[in-house]
Amino acid sequence: MDYTDATDAGKTYPRQSVNPIVKLFFCLSALALMAAPALRAQREKLPAEDLEFVEKNWPEAKKTTTGIRYIILREGQGDMPKPGDRISVLYVGRLLNGTVFDQNQDRENPFTFRIRREMVIEGWDQVLQLMKRGEKRLVIIPPELAYGTRGQPPKIPRRATLVFEIELLDFKKD
Repeated sequence: MDYTDATDAGKTYPRQSVNPIVKLFFCLSALALMAAPALRAQREKLPAEDLEFVEKNWPEAKKTTTGIRYIILREGQGDMPKPGDRISVLYVGRLLNGTVFDQNQDRENPFTFRIRREMVIEGWDQVLQLMKRGEKRLVIIPPELAYGTRGQPPKIPRRATLVFEIELLDFKKD
């Protein structure tokens, strides 16, 4: 046993030692508390001014782990598409200011593509795999899952957060 040099009326007291596991726990807890704001900042994909606008205008929007926000406007039914499936959708794409930059609302000739084949922006590939046939969503896609720093001039500026109404009409393996 380790003793201190302190004495009290000639008595010597054993030095109190802290269990190494307890020390580790307290150190990790302190690190987690300090890192929490930084981790939240890393997870948030929307630019600060866009985040404020989105939270004000769509406070009920849910958020995926990758930072896409969405509101289910109409529930779908059945299963969800898988990578490689041919998907048919109707959509309207807008900038945050409401400007429509692209759309296809023609049920006779919907927009059709294969999911997860780099045919559309990453945000679409992600969110469509979460939708069921017949489902319609309002989807808010952060810039890094859309057109990023390059944009799609002249219609889509650099670092643009995009808002889509997407309706998943059908999907199938071909």
